[in-house]
Amino acid sequence: MERKLTIGTEKYTQVFADDEKEFNANHSYTVRTVKVPNTILSHVCFQKGPIKECGVNGVNNEDLLAMVLDRLQSFQESDFKCRENAIAITKLEEALLWLRKRTMDREARGVEGTHAV
Repeated sequence: MERKLTIGTEKYTQVFADDEKEFNANHSYTVRTVKVPNTILSHVCFQKGPIKECGVNGVNNEDLLAMVLDRLQSFQESDFKCRENAIAITKLEEALLWLRKRTMDREARGVEGTHAV
């Protein structure tokens, strides 16, 4: 079953989650155009399960954040430079920092990449 996400605007695209939680989260997302319904622009499959237990089988949150960060940084080196991009870059860098801290904490406890809390 799919669930439409609220992304603030649906002028051009809509985002859907395959609403089938495994390992406490959804793992499959689809972006579709609005103009031509059901036309898929992209499909993202996230890591399903801990890497040490399931192997690498999808992208991580940090992977997508890094892509958006790189894209916004490129805009900041162009005529599209703006305050809003700069703020978004700061927030993405902060999000990556907190996710890295979470990983470092789990590494220090010897549970990174496993189901252990």
